[in-house]
Amino acid sequence: MAERLTSEARNEALPALGESGWGAIPDRDAIRKIWKFRSFSEAWAFMSRAALAAEKLNHHPEWTNVYNTVDVTLTTHDAQGLTELDLKLARLMDRYAGEAEVQRDHSEPVTCLCEVNAGKRAPG
Repeated sequence: MAERLTSEARNEALPALGESGWGAIPDRDAIRKIWKFRSFSEAWAFMSRAALAAEKLNHHPEWTNVYNTVDVTLTTHDAQGLTELDLKLARLMDRYAGEAEVQRDHSEPVTCLCEVNAGKRAPG
C-alpha cells in the first residue's frame, strides 16, 4: 500500500503543481485540475494516454469528461490521501495535456495541504 505524503514531501512537490493549475479540494486530501481541449477528440486522446499511464501505475483518477472538458481529481483511496502515485500521475497528465487551457474553479491553488480534513495534520 502506498503511504501518504509527509509534510516535507508536500512542501516540496505541491507548490509547483499549484502553479500549473492543480487546486486543493476542501475537506479532502486530494488535488483537482480541469482542462479544456480544442475538441472532443483531443480530450479523448488525452484521457486515453492518461488511462494507459494510470493502468501502468495501477492508480486510477476520479474524472469526468463533457465534450472537450476533462475534470480530474487525484487521491489514493487506500491511503486516504495524497501519495507519490498522485504526484506522478499529475505530472504525467500535465505533460499529456499539452497546450490545453486550464479551467480555474473557485478552489485555491494547491501549495501545501499540510492540514487536511478539518484540521487533522498530514503524516510526517
